[in-house]
Amino acid sequence: MTDLRKTVESFWAAAEAREWDAFAATLAEDVVYTLPQTRERIRGRERYVQFNREYPGDWHLRVERVVAEPDQVVTWLHVTVGLDEMYCITFFTADREGHIATVTDFWPEPYEPPTGREHLAERF
Repeated sequence: MTDLRKTVESFWAAAEAREWDAFAATLAEDVVYTLPQTRERIRGRERYVQFNREYPGDWHLRVERVVAEPDQVVTWLHVTVGLDEMYCITFFTADREGHIATVTDFWPEPYEPPTGREHLAERF
């Protein structure tokens, strides 16, 4: 079995570089991509690569952190789409050959904190 962390790092590098053949090479043929916030699921390497290739806007990503265990990897990304900035948490698992088998993206929406705790927290 290959190192899933290295595979995920290659996955993100290929995505940012728009190297779609290298991106596809990190994926299992039957990869499953899930977006809980939109309740979408994409099945299969070809469809998932096409989804990323066709994603609208001038998007870019920067990996902020990678947390790896033998059977799963979690990444925290800073993503820009045009002038919009956001963060994403992504969970990965691998198949027996070390290819990415599942990808689950969480895109938390920023919001203003409730009033009354300004004395406890600093804003950034």
